[in-house]
Amino acid sequence: MDVNIAMRPEAVALNRSDNGQGSAKQAILAGVADLFSQAYGLAAMEILEGLEQRETLGSTGFGKGIAIPHCRSSAVNRPTLVLLKLNTPCNFESADAEPVSLVFGLVSPENAGATHLHALAAISRVLRDEAMLQALHDADDAEALYALLTNQFLRDAA
Repeated sequence: MDVNIAMRPEAVALNRSDNGQGSAKQAILAGVADLFSQAYGLAAMEILEGLEQRETLGSTGFGKGIAIPHCRSSAVNRPTLVLLKLNTPCNFESADAEPVSLVFGLVSPENAGATHLHALAAISRVLRDEAMLQALHDADDAEALYALLTNQFLRDAA
């Protein structure tokens, strides 16, 4: 299944950390929402509310140092992605109890049921590749992270 995921270079940020507003996990979700706002012009509060609501259903900690907080919004017309690489790994209540250092935020259109699930599956496929996962953890700037992801998604779509 080919999934058209939107991602811009400015949707990748490094070394965001707890800004003193609540738990580290809460600050990370706020950082993801802010990044959606900065990169795509989405309403940060709307996105944060969606991410928080989804998180109440269970942690979006994927394991292996990855979290994929996600929600839906009428403000996007296709799955839209951001990436925060954290300077200090955070407890995200992942099933494997590993702290998270890579946070992939995903916002999909409001009534994109199957498309949303296919986008989550595409992201998880990329992250199951051990070499790719190591490259993402080792990358030290936003440009390198963006290049890794876009090259991977373009290759998978081919």
